Amino acid sequence: MIDISIDEKDNSSIKEIDKTIDQLNTDIEKLELFIYFKDKYDSSEAILTITSGAGGTDAQDWALMLLRMYQRWGETKGWKIQLIDISYGDEAGIKSATLIIEGDYAYGYLKSEIGIHRLVRLSPFNANHKRQTSFAAVDVIPEIESTQEIEIKDEDIRIDTYRASGAGGQHVNKTDSAVRITYIPKNIVVQCQSNRSQSQNKETAMKVLKSKLLEEKGKEERKKIGELRGDQKDIAWGHQIRSYVFHPYNMVKDHRTGTETSNVDKVMDGDLDIFIENYLKRK
Repeated sequence: MIDISIDEKDNSSIKEIDKTIDQLNTDIEKLELFIYFKDKYDSSEAILTITSGAGGTDAQDWALMLLRMYQRWGETKGWKIQLIDISYGDEAGIKSATLIIEGDYAYGYLKSEIGIHRLVRLSPFNANHKRQTSFAAVDVIPEIESTQEIEIKDEDIRIDTYRASGAGGQHVNKTDSAVRITYIPKNIVVQCQSNRSQSQNKETAMKVLKSKLLEEKGKEERKKIGELRGDQKDIAWGHQIRSYVFHPYNMVKDHRTGTETSNVDKVMDGDLDIFIENYLKRK
C-alpha cells in the first residue's frame, strides 16, 4: 500500500497508513506485555484491598483517593469493578475498602501495585493548611475459582450478619444483609455488603476467604503457588513503593523502577499503565 501510494502520489492514503502503523505499534506493545504474565495466577481476576495508614484523617482521605484511582483505571479497560466492602473514616475518607476486579489478567497487572503508597500535599484537614505526608497500603491477591479444592469446615468459621451502611451511618437497607465471616484457626476476617441479598454476600465473602486461605497456603508451600505478595511492611515512612507529590511540586514516582510523571491529575484519574508496564518489564 505504501509503494502504490507513493507511485500514485496519494498523500491522503500515506497519512492513513501512518495512522495504521502507529496503531499496530501500540497493539504490539500491549501484546508484548503478555510475555511477562508467567505466574500461575496472572490470568485470574483480582481482589484488591486498600487500607489507610499513618496520617490520620489525611491518610483516610488518601485511601479514598486511591480507591477512586483504581476504579477509574479498571473502568478505562472496560472491566467489571465490584466494591464488596468499605469502612468509612470518622471524619472523612475510608479506613479500608475491598474491590473485586474482573478482567483479562487483572491479577497479572495489579500485583505490581502491592505495597505502600505515599502522598505529600497541603492538608485540607489542617487549620494551618500545612504540608502533610500520608500513607495507605494496597494489597492484591488472585481470585481463585470455586473449583479449587480449599476445604473449609463449618466448625472453623463464624458467620455474622449486620446492617450494611454508608458514609455517615446512613443505612443502605433495613435488613441485616451484610455478612462477616471469621476463619477462626487463622483469625482471618472477610466482609461483603455490596449485594442486597444476604446469600449473595455470603457467597462473595466465601470466595474471598478461599482466595485468602490459598494465599496462606502459598506462604507455607512456595513450590506449589509462588509468592503472591511482597513482604508486609508498616504503612508508614520508608516502605513506600510509590510517591505522589502534590506540593511543593507535582510528581508521581515509582521508587522500584524510577518511572515518574509530573501529570498527577492524569494518574489520579486512572492512568497507571506506564507504572504497571515498566514494573512488569523490570521484574
